[in-house]
Amino acid sequence: MIEALDLTRLPGILLIFARLSGFFMMVPFFSYRSIPMNHRVAFVILLTWVMYFVVDIPVLIFDGFFVILLLKEITVGLFIGLLAYIILSAVQIAGGFIDFQMGFAIANIVDPQTGVQSPIIGQYFYIFTLLLLVATDAHHLLLDGIYYSYQFIEINELINISSESFPEFIMKTFGQMFAIAFQMSIPIVGMLFLVDIALGMIARTVPQVNVFVVGLPLKILVSFAVLLIFFSFFYVLITNLFDYMLVAMRDLMRILGGS
Repeated sequence: MIEALDLTRLPGILLIFARLSGFFMMVPFFSYRSIPMNHRVAFVILLTWVMYFVVDIPVLIFDGFFVILLLKEITVGLFIGLLAYIILSAVQIAGGFIDFQMGFAIANIVDPQTGVQSPIIGQYFYIFTLLLLVATDAHHLLLDGIYYSYQFIEINELINISSESFPEFIMKTFGQMFAIAFQMSIPIVGMLFLVDIALGMIARTVPQVNVFVVGLPLKILVSFAVLLIFFSFFYVLITNLFDYMLVAMRDLMRILGGS
């Protein structure tokens, strides 16, 4: 019990709290407004206390270098949480592609979790993604990720963002995010493209048909029919997305740790 109250470890405890705070400010599911702020703060304090017993905390003092380490820990937590958020945003980007082709792009809604506007189909996909995140215990893997980050990025060491691998990793991750979004949306977008071609052919062969009146409800009907078929593959796509998110978090930790 005396070891649990060792005040010489207090600077290290504050550094752990800083990394966890930055992580929970950005990571999906844990950072949403539906979770009260006092609950999130209490959860971060609880995890900090647990980390204290499992992480090797060096003895530090409050000086100028400690302030730099504190900023570093907040930055590391923000980077890891932001990376997970960016990868899961591929679902909303895919929904945006689909909404644009369906004609729903003019009817964006406000996401109550983030407070920003999002496409209707994208928000629909994102809700299912969060449900799968919880149902498959992937949110536990996010907590494992922040725990194992201490194996790659030591508390008393600075991060390495000056190497060429860091900007290359960022550009590769952004490109992969858009590629995943395109792969998720291409079945519906491709089908709607064929509908546009069919409507164009009808407009040329039967000028009496007003394709502007018929086209929009027809595209919505076809989109919903394809979405019903698409949801049979949605679980596999989201599972692969979770796997890529965890691998990307591990690679980011390696780059920041200089390994």
